[in-house]
Amino acid sequence: MATYILKIITLLGGLALFLFGMDVMGRSLERQAGSKLQNILAKMSSSIPKGFLLGLAVTAVIQSSSATTVMVVGFVNSGIMTLKQAVGVIMGANVGTTVTAWILSLSGLEGESLLIQIFKPTTLAPVIGVIGIVLFMFTKSESKKNIGMIMLGFMSLMTGMDIMGDSMAFLEDEAWFAQLMVSFSNPLLGILFGAVLTAILQSSSASIGILQGLSITGAVSFGAAIPIILGQNIGTCITALMGAIGANRNARRTAVVHLLFNIMGVVIFSLVFYGIGIFAPWSFIHTPVAPWDISIIHTAFNLLSTAVLLPMNGLLVKLAYLVVPEADAAEPEKTELLDERLMVTPTVAIQRAYEVAGQMAQISEEAFQCATTLLFNFDARVYDNVIALEDETDRYEDALGTYMVKFSGKRLSVTDNRTLNTLLYSISDLERIADHAVAIAKAAKEIHDKGITFSHQAQQELQVLQEAVNAVIRRTATAFVHRDMNKAMKVEPQEQVIDGLVREIKSRHVRRLRDGLCTVESGFILEDMLTAFERTADHCSNVAVEMLQVAEGKLEAHEYLNALKAGELHESAKFSERFARYRSRYAFPEDDQE
Repeated sequence: MATYILKIITLLGGLALFLFGMDVMGRSLERQAGSKLQNILAKMSSSIPKGFLLGLAVTAVIQSSSATTVMVVGFVNSGIMTLKQAVGVIMGANVGTTVTAWILSLSGLEGESLLIQIFKPTTLAPVIGVIGIVLFMFTKSESKKNIGMIMLGFMSLMTGMDIMGDSMAFLEDEAWFAQLMVSFSNPLLGILFGAVLTAILQSSSASIGILQGLSITGAVSFGAAIPIILGQNIGTCITALMGAIGANRNARRTAVVHLLFNIMGVVIFSLVFYGIGIFAPWSFIHTPVAPWDISIIHTAFNLLSTAVLLPMNGLLVKLAYLVVPEADAAEPEKTELLDERLMVTPTVAIQRAYEVAGQMAQISEEAFQCATTLLFNFDARVYDNVIALEDETDRYEDALGTYMVKFSGKRLSVTDNRTLNTLLYSISDLERIADHAVAIAKAAKEIHDKGITFSHQAQQELQVLQEAVNAVIRRTATAFVHRDMNKAMKVEPQEQVIDGLVREIKSRHVRRLRDGLCTVESGFILEDMLTAFERTADHCSNVAVEMLQVAEGKLEAHEYLNALKAGELHESAKFSERFARYRSRYAFPEDDQE
């Protein structure tokens, strides 16, 4: 009895080490992929084959089909992926998850050759672990540290697998275990067991690893392993189904497609495999299965299921619509700007947040462009549109602020942290641009309502200023959306020119006021407009400087600007050159009163 207790404790310890290693390796792979994963996700296509390859690639990187499908549910719920696109990605995820099983099958290597001995976990895991700890502890590069963590995760995973295999060796001689494995040869019971085990662990890779560990005992036959593997593919759907709770209808349909795909694959495979077995019994069915045999079965099942069901993707979509029917026409489908489900993969969630902030920048730009058209041609509909656009930027700011708070405590790569910092510092500036657009729109409305007119010279000067500020906003929004550092570097010299234009307009207005060419009332409105123009350019500068410096972990914004203007930075020469060019481009007509 004491021996059994000790074996169970060892087994649980091995399982804990195995699951920990899988988690560490998967998260480290995700961090190391970083922008590559973002680029893969950026290439989403309505093409089912491309979606299949996308799902396969992402799952192979993050080592979790559950995480991929939850991400897909989040994408559909956010409206950035259609249900049709999701079908291919889900099928690819099922194939991509088989990579883990092949890694784990190394535990079953047998033989005396040097090559086999090198790749056995008892040899390979310690070697990789030593290299991993050296990279993690003695290098400063984030990339090398991530590679070290991947190696340490692999060592932990393989060591845990080896411990599980050794601790379960005694089961080979246990009659009750042999009887249990025989009972799992019943397809229904085996499928149920595999589904329940995977649903509990919420990872098909983990349950496959446990089955591979059991197979090392020699007591698991093909007859028992096959239905358990089939059940594991159904059980892995539980994560996506849980993730779809509270999502919109298309997101729930996505989870249903995942479930239907796996159930239909299991049904078709079972009917064919066991149907043939009735008339021509499989000779290997009672043969002990090895870890690599499990990998072959797992991969073959997912490839065959995909080959059969990929051409039937339209049927899966139709069935999903039957399970989750359309809503009342009066109830529009809602999407979320930012979906918490994406947090399962922080790199993807941060990329999505940046995309949303980019949309916010474009809305602010549109609001300002519309507002400035009102100065010389007031239109009530355009005015209402400016107000609506500003309200939209408020909604974006609230959503982004709430979303980014949720990253607290999450371990992020240096790149992701910099992106997050850029977002934290920039969204308020982007929102304030829209606020100033409203200020200009209100000034234009007051001018229209009161019949106020500016002198011809004042109008010409405002047009020059308007052109300069609109240009700097366009450049800032483009730089932010596309992360174009070259465009971002051109913002600050243009902002300095705008400051000069504002000062000059104020000076000229005072002279015209003195000469009776302008009124005090128009001066108040002019002051409000100039303040809005100048502060808008300031916010553009803040966004650009954040992109260039603070996000790179260099100087603080004010230090950077002071050093730039003092000629202390290598880009100072270009700053002076661009300042001169913009000052020449946005020159006022000569003041007749001078």
